[in-house]
Amino acid sequence: MAKGKYQEWLTDDGLLLLEAWARNGLTDEQIAHNIGIKRPTLYDWKNKYSDISDALKRGKEVVDIEVENALHKSAVGYEYTERTAKVVDRDKALVEAERREYENRYKIDHPEAELQEIKDAAIKAIPTRERIVILEVDKQVAPNPTSAIFWLKNRSEEWCDKQELKHSGGVDIWKQYGEMSDEELEALVRRYEKINDS
Repeated sequence: MAKGKYQEWLTDDGLLLLEAWARNGLTDEQIAHNIGIKRPTLYDWKNKYSDISDALKRGKEVVDIEVENALHKSAVGYEYTERTAKVVDRDKALVEAERREYENRYKIDHPEAELQEIKDAAIKAIPTRERIVILEVDKQVAPNPTSAIFWLKNRSEEWCDKQELKHSGGVDIWKQYGEMSDEELEALVRRYEKINDS
């Protein structure tokens, strides 16, 4: 693809590549670098061409959802099965029988194939070794308190560090001072003067 030409990035292949870069977590600056343009040019393209903007959004949404799911899983804990496996040799007679069967199917699907090509295809398709699970253990991962706190602070106003307080009504400071005695008012003035002299 020619670098820096927006028309190239409006093609199916170009849009797919942009979406993949966004899904892989590249920043707009990194994507612009890959294209061969400056970041402001990419922003301009996103504003002018909805296909480019949509491709980048789709890619980033997938990653955001994956991270959100992983954070939630970490916050509430989860179970998984740990498997221990071993690679062993398969029975030779079974491997030979499967390869003969594969060769016969390959001949039907590829009548022009030569004998060596047929044998090579069967060898490639039918392995001589296999992986077998020898132990399965169910495990639990406890909820991660840090993940839970982060989740709650970002999802609920009740848990948020910064809460907005709503005040209905006014504050009548004159009433407050009007109820003070002369001595209290003089003490308040002296304190105010002392603060300002400092």
